[in-house]
Amino acid sequence: MNEPPESPCKEICHLDTHFGWCAGCFRKPSEIREWRDADDDRKRKILAELGVREKVAAAKNP
Repeated sequence: MNEPPESPCKEICHLDTHFGWCAGCFRKPSEIREWRDADDDRKRKILAELGVREKVAAAKNP
């Protein structure tokens, strides 16, 4: 059986105003709010976006 996805929270809760997502976990505020009640498929979709966002943020702030 698949384990439920773990929260990507890094406890660095700071909104990056340039991108509009958390500078710690790269989730949008709406994704953070919905995480607790989201089903596993939705959580996996959110997680799939985070790697791309992290790379975008790293390219802007080398």
